[in-house]
Amino acid sequence: MTDIELRTEWTPEDVGELREAQRLLENPGLAIRLTSALGTPVEKGLKLLPEDWSDKVQGAVEVSLQKAMEVAVQTLGSRKKPRRARLFLHKAAAMGSGGAGGVFGLAGIAVELPVSTTIMLRSIADIARSEGADLANLEVRLDCLQVFAMGGRTPIDDASETGYYALRALLATTLNEAAAFIAKKGLTRQGAPALVRFLSVIASRFSAVVSEKIAAMAVPAIGAAGGAMINMVFISHFQNMARGHFTIRRLERKYGPEAVRRKYLEEGARQKA
Repeated sequence: MTDIELRTEWTPEDVGELREAQRLLENPGLAIRLTSALGTPVEKGLKLLPEDWSDKVQGAVEVSLQKAMEVAVQTLGSRKKPRRARLFLHKAAAMGSGGAGGVFGLAGIAVELPVSTTIMLRSIADIARSEGADLANLEVRLDCLQVFAMGGRTPIDDASETGYYALRALLATTLNEAAAFIAKKGLTRQGAPALVRFLSVIASRFSAVVSEKIAAMAVPAIGAAGGAMINMVFISHFQNMARGHFTIRRLERKYGPEAVRRKYLEEGARQKA
């Protein structure tokens, strides 16, 4: 096998793409986007939720991620050729799911969330493929799944060198362990420690974002139209995370992971200065 020669001189176009990826990945989280869309702070919706809402959210998230993992492992690798991501098609599907869920309010979250999560995963994979990722590779498919852990900057990220790369480091070991386990034994033993660790790290981050979505749905008279709008903001948020993440992945294949990480941190420091 011939080693791929990595580029050392950054082109202006690639620097621009890295800056755009950084803007997407380090932006404010979903709550601010929902507040802007609804005209009502998400915190007001949190006060309207029933006492046992957190348990219901956790249960719905676990089911959703398990189904998403099954989809990622079994079906995402069917198309290999890069093409432009069909962002609007997946947004329309997510809006339809959100509209149906909005009719039933919080009671419909257990049914609606697995559907919208699967739609978002398909969109994330579409974006990954458009950036040259090979969906036939199991680690790439799991990489699509871990985008759900990328919710944008949050207060718990403030002490990190950067939210995105701190999260990448956190997920790296669990992703590799999960990929190795699935490659050997598939999904037949879903309680295996490697898979449990991988999903638990994602679930802990994704649950926080889903809670913000549910809080928005708790706003009185949200209805079907509001549910559709919330899901449009929801999927747009994760499409942005996927665009940023897989742009970085593409640049890593061109310049090497360490060179891209160094450039990313340099640009972040330059913007702060």
